[in-house]
Amino acid sequence: MANLELIQRLAKESDSKIVLLVLDGVGGLPTAGHSQTALELAETPNLDRLASEGTLGLSHPIGQGITPGSGPAHLALFGYDAVSIDVGRGVLSALGIGFELQEGDVAARGNFCTLDDKGRVVDRRAGRISTEAALPLVEKLDQIQVDGVEIFVRHVKEYRILLALRGSGLSGALDDTDPQQTGITPLPVKALKSEAEQTAEFVETWLERAHQVLKDEAPANGVTLRGFGQDPNLPKFEQVYRLKAACVAVYPMYKGVSRLVGMDILETGKDFGPAEEFQVVADHWDDYDFFFVHIKPTDSRGEDGDIEAKADVIETVDAELGRLLDLHPDVLVVTGDHSTPARLKSHSWHPVPTLLWAPASHLRDTTMHFGEREAQRGGLGHFMANELMPLALAHALRLEKFGA
Repeated sequence: MANLELIQRLAKESDSKIVLLVLDGVGGLPTAGHSQTALELAETPNLDRLASEGTLGLSHPIGQGITPGSGPAHLALFGYDAVSIDVGRGVLSALGIGFELQEGDVAARGNFCTLDDKGRVVDRRAGRISTEAALPLVEKLDQIQVDGVEIFVRHVKEYRILLALRGSGLSGALDDTDPQQTGITPLPVKALKSEAEQTAEFVETWLERAHQVLKDEAPANGVTLRGFGQDPNLPKFEQVYRLKAACVAVYPMYKGVSRLVGMDILETGKDFGPAEEFQVVADHWDDYDFFFVHIKPTDSRGEDGDIEAKADVIETVDAELGRLLDLHPDVLVVTGDHSTPARLKSHSWHPVPTLLWAPASHLRDTTMHFGEREAQRGGLGHFMANELMPLALAHALRLEKFGA
């Protein structure tokens, strides 16, 4: 397991550049009609060349057999012990949209949903309503007041919203109200610790009033909440790794987890693809030591159960990869935060194929293609995801020797 205190002692400044390219949910399984995974099915001449020149392995985001959420999976990629760090999805949503959380604030990620006449969830995402449709509803919800606490409601993306509470003595130890399935009513607000009971009452009151405000709306006539939490005040990238780091991502949550660890967020459009994201890296190449670049659609197509569409996304990334390679990074890591097999239509516990390319310092293995089964025999072997940052730093010649 990575030791941040040790890495902080050994980290040193350098002119070398590191790029961490994360294809969200890239790992997978074969499906009916396909003997290959999406990554193996895709035509990826650039990634295959890098695999043949570099070394492969399989990373475990949290632990053997553990299916990770996106937040902890990214924290692990960034070198943190995600098991011991409790970061709710709401905190990441808040930071992702630039909402300034104050010490003690509680944040939750909300979904507009559709409820039937008995209050049961019939669509967890309210038909994925557009941003344009959601904004006036958010304005209405932001007007709701609850005695004893200040409440903020902000739009995140499409059907997603942020609920933030500000006041004294608040606690983020609350369970989700999203039942994660249809046909049942939203769950009651439940305090997981005694000190959270007052906060639970505030949230329950707000939800009751929110549903009154939304009752005549269609399809977004309800709200569910999940991922309650408070800012854990993590040590930042520049402090730990001596890296000036930047994030290039489209979705707010990934901007949030990057801001949580002290990265600058570089501006992107809402419809940016790999070409545009890689161009943002090029535009800021001289300003940063480390670039985290996030590609979302690999995960989305996996959750859709569409292995061919997922392979198409990977091929699009591969076709644009020359834009990054032309910048001559000293270390390029290509991996995922977790696996999302199209067969399962969800995140999974399967280890994630990982490619490390560092021409001046790595030892080539015998792999020739970037894929799960090639990675099984790669030189990196199986390793924990939070060991990836020390590997990247070492190959960038950014770590001092330990001991005499």
